[in-house]
Amino acid sequence: MKIWTDKDYPIIISCAKELSCWTEIEVRDMGYKPIEVTENTVVVRGAMRDVMRLNLQLRTAHRVLVPLLRTTCRSIRDLYQAAYSIDWENLLDADGYFSVSSIVHNYTIRDTRIPSLYTKDAIADRMRDKCQRRPDSGGENIGAAVFVYWEDDQVIIYLDTSGEPLSKRGYRKIPGSAPLQETLAAACIMALGWKTNTPFLSPMCGSGTPAIEAAMMAMNKAPGSLKGHFAFQSIKGYDRIIPGESAPNIAPRQRAGATPEQLWKEMILEAKAKETTENMPPIIATDISPEAIENAHSNAIAAGVAPYITFKACDFADTPIPEQKGCIFFNPEYGIRLGDPKELAPVYERIGTFLHEKCRGYMGGLITGNPELSHLVNLYYRTRIPFFNGPIDCRLFLYEGCELKGEHVNGHQ
Repeated sequence: MKIWTDKDYPIIISCAKELSCWTEIEVRDMGYKPIEVTENTVVVRGAMRDVMRLNLQLRTAHRVLVPLLRTTCRSIRDLYQAAYSIDWENLLDADGYFSVSSIVHNYTIRDTRIPSLYTKDAIADRMRDKCQRRPDSGGENIGAAVFVYWEDDQVIIYLDTSGEPLSKRGYRKIPGSAPLQETLAAACIMALGWKTNTPFLSPMCGSGTPAIEAAMMAMNKAPGSLKGHFAFQSIKGYDRIIPGESAPNIAPRQRAGATPEQLWKEMILEAKAKETTENMPPIIATDISPEAIENAHSNAIAAGVAPYITFKACDFADTPIPEQKGCIFFNPEYGIRLGDPKELAPVYERIGTFLHEKCRGYMGGLITGNPELSHLVNLYYRTRIPFFNGPIDCRLFLYEGCELKGEHVNGHQ
């Protein structure tokens, strides 16, 4: 496979469980037509330019993968031989660095680290045999990346073009306690149906992730523009000219073509040119903890959106409410990783009272992994959307208009 010059091959976009429908929306909005959608993947076809664009622009995806080999493996030795058969000398720099990660669902493999180790050994042996030297390897996401998926006796070996998961934007320097993952926050905002010219409120903001993601959306800021390294930048040939390509802003006088590195820099420039701070809506993040507010502000600075978010240390009930209607999003403690369910009951009741009394006409959203506590909000919800916050099975409740259950004539819950 000629990774840089082949024009049409499958691209697998992986995402967290229950996020694929939101990733599919993003992919379609970018002009791609998915050929398959599963619980945690969206598959499109394209070339390496598309791989780079997807890594740069997707907000809800986890990784962008290119399949290299699909085969049957009944033993760890089979995996070694399968991995050795791939022409790594055309994909990896012998003087570079690579890492291997894996997901294994095979009853014969008790230590899930073993497949990664055997794959790493196979790659190193192949490179040594073909190039008389081999790249360094380890667990850091600083070079090329390989991903192995093993289900029963079926194995797929991928070139992982992302490396560090796309959920790790690079701005959350101080994560705080039980933070909401960036990709999940983006999906929740999409599910709220937020219009980016209307207010977005994030009480109980914690590390500030929902407000930061909302600000990035309002600015049209590409989430990948914050990351320092993608694994595709370490694929062999990244610095070699591809005939027929062009990067007019980076290399205007270069007639022979353009390198993938130049194409990537061109893509970054184009993305930054599309950013805008005109008509930014009110985005307000509050938390009762001054330390949390300080940390959230630091994260917003790292994301380049701090001037467009109003931070305030206060009880959620004192969150300023703009007159223009918009969306308000809560991610309270669930009583699972943090908090005692009995102590949290009055908090959920107060959230319902606050939304009804001060946020009428807003679209309210609350994500929780505790169904018993969610009933205490006592508001009519239009729908509840399944999400996973890490391993926790959650629901995002959408409170359209923030009306009490009895006030919504057509509500049946």
